[in-house]
Amino acid sequence: MSSSHAVPGSSPIAETAPLSLCAREPHVPADRLVAEMVPPPRFDSVRFDTYVPDPNQPSQTEAVRVLSDFAAGLGGAHASGSGKRKWFGRKAEAKPSGPRGVYLDGGYGVGKTHLLASLWHATPAAPSLKAFGTFVELTNLVGALGFQQTVRTLSGHRLLCIDEFELDDPGDTVLVSSLLSRLVEEGVALAATSNTLPGKLGEGRFAAADFLREIQGLSAHFRPLRIDGEDYRHRGLPEAPPPFSDEQVTKAAYATPGASLDDFPALLDHLARVHPSRYGALTDGLKAVCLTEVRPVPDQSTALRLVVLADRLYDREVPVLAAGLPFDRLFSDEMLNGGYRKKYFRAISRLTALARDAKGLVAQ
Repeated sequence: MSSSHAVPGSSPIAETAPLSLCAREPHVPADRLVAEMVPPPRFDSVRFDTYVPDPNQPSQTEAVRVLSDFAAGLGGAHASGSGKRKWFGRKAEAKPSGPRGVYLDGGYGVGKTHLLASLWHATPAAPSLKAFGTFVELTNLVGALGFQQTVRTLSGHRLLCIDEFELDDPGDTVLVSSLLSRLVEEGVALAATSNTLPGKLGEGRFAAADFLREIQGLSAHFRPLRIDGEDYRHRGLPEAPPPFSDEQVTKAAYATPGASLDDFPALLDHLARVHPSRYGALTDGLKAVCLTEVRPVPDQSTALRLVVLADRLYDREVPVLAAGLPFDRLFSDEMLNGGYRKKYFRAISRLTALARDAKGLVAQ
């Protein structure tokens, strides 16, 4: 399906017709799921020394120190083979006491993913011995490989990082908690961030005590590490740029090689037909996403799918140029005051950052 947009007063024939997300129905093989368990492109080059702590938030500086020490402690050979594994090169009976994982406890935009990716990069092990993924990507891996094969696949790893640990679905929480328990037995270190439970309002953050209670038997394996602060994406930055006109967005899509162009309502309908685990593949090769007729999201199921797409676009640094409603008006007051509020605020924050990135696509 190609875009049917026509640019008033111009000849699309002279330029490259934009792509369409609605025309894509990606299928992701299981081996790609494993190979792609690395920090996303946005976090390829992040390191602890590129994290800029807020001088008014000493917990951010402390987090860098603690995580740097944690990474350094993950050196040494990881035993393989049958029977009990060694813990960081030691015999099983010499496993160190205390937490074997860290949980980054903080609100959206304080740099938890930056720090989690920095931990992955700093851990002294080959990339094939470290895994990084969101909770959704991890549950999809279990679905693709099966539980036992996932345990076998990840059990030789030095470190598993889980970003945005989902606590909204009790079944998935139990599944992943069981998986992590098995991996801890095999000597795999853990690091995680999480989202907010339904009904948990207040600070826009998920308290460590609640996270540890939800994962029950795993709680002893995590050291909570609180990271205070405001959303860094808006620290000292201007407000989100106002939306452009449909004509401006369409012209920019035709003038930008590798851009996609879709009507927002049609895209929302298409997302319902693509499993969220494939949204990353949906954006493969895109240089920009151009959307016309942006309007309020009609219901919560649609809103949650849009959140996943926003995360994948942000991970891959794909600018988003939009016409219609500003991104801070996508979600209703009821949604923003409900149990998934943190997800919606994160989506607004990330789409706003991508909208700033897209300003240069429009001819001034």
